[in-house]
Amino acid sequence: MARKTSLRDFQEYLATRLSNAAKGKGSSSWLGVEAGGESWLVDLSDGGEIVQASLLAPVPMTHPWFAGIANIRGNLHAVSDFSLFRGGPPIVQNANARLLLIGARHGVNAALLVSRMLGLKNPDDFTAEPVDASMPAWGRQRFADTQGKVWHKLSVRELLADQDFMNIGV
Repeated sequence: MARKTSLRDFQEYLATRLSNAAKGKGSSSWLGVEAGGESWLVDLSDGGEIVQASLLAPVPMTHPWFAGIANIRGNLHAVSDFSLFRGGPPIVQNANARLLLIGARHGVNAALLVSRMLGLKNPDDFTAEPVDASMPAWGRQRFADTQGKVWHKLSVRELLADQDFMNIGV
């Protein structure tokens, strides 16, 4: 029972931090997510909400990485399998999989299907790495954590402006 309470408290804490970040309040933080074995950092101000991966309605004649449409509290969100979009393996929709709603701040109901959440990260715990020129503009920034693990930083605005990402039809 204590674990459920702790999980609920953490979810409320994270929801508050996401809401405050979206409003420009509080300290700067990043959200860590994993997709297809890659670790990614997302500005809390760009992450609208994190929800359990729900049942997705498939959409015909779309790229394989377009996972479908999710109904989140009455709003439809276009869901992309972030690993598959990146050329990695498809994300297994298990108890760890999550939908990261990324487009609300930018006027788009978009979500990324990710393998799991890696928690809140303090930018002060990371050092900048050389940019990865092989990546699209939205994923070139890289940072190393205190253990030397390299993370890519997702620029949500640039991802949502990427024609390859926005063109879901085949």
